[in-house]
Amino acid sequence: MFTDPVKNLRALGLREDSILADLGAGTGYYSIVAGRIVIKGKVYAVEIVKDFLATIKNKITEARLDNVEIIWGNIEKLGGTKIGDGIVDAVIASNVLFQVEDKNKFIMEIKRILKSGGRVLLIDWSAEKGGISPKGALPKDRMRGMFEEKGFILDREIDAGSHHCGMILVKTNE
Repeated sequence: MFTDPVKNLRALGLREDSILADLGAGTGYYSIVAGRIVIKGKVYAVEIVKDFLATIKNKITEARLDNVEIIWGNIEKLGGTKIGDGIVDAVIASNVLFQVEDKNKFIMEIKRILKSGGRVLLIDWSAEKGGISPKGALPKDRMRGMFEEKGFILDREIDAGSHHCGMILVKTNE
């Protein structure tokens, strides 16, 4: 395992009633762990690949979670997640930024769905750590700068493993 979702989500400081969005949820790697943490809250698992949605559904059933909602959505389009404005406490963006084509719209969609003061757990392949980083991996400072340009501030960096960088960013009140 390259990065640990339990450790990374703990760094986010979730409450049991938190509302989260896992954008680019893939096969539910973070969504399932988050669903176990926010037992009185909710997790929106947003994914565009329909086959992955079926995998997440099976994992939700197997884990007996009733607080994870699967959404077929486009994270690169404003309104594409189908989540209401300003309703989530935190967004999980893990291993997705490097492959997003329209990074500005992706960040604006995050900003749209987050409450004021809401947090983003950004975990992505590190261009600095070399070796196995995929095409599209960005330097950590560039990732941070892209969010800061859209009105986020860095809360702190986290250790996301030997091939990833991690940070928690906060949506400002602007």
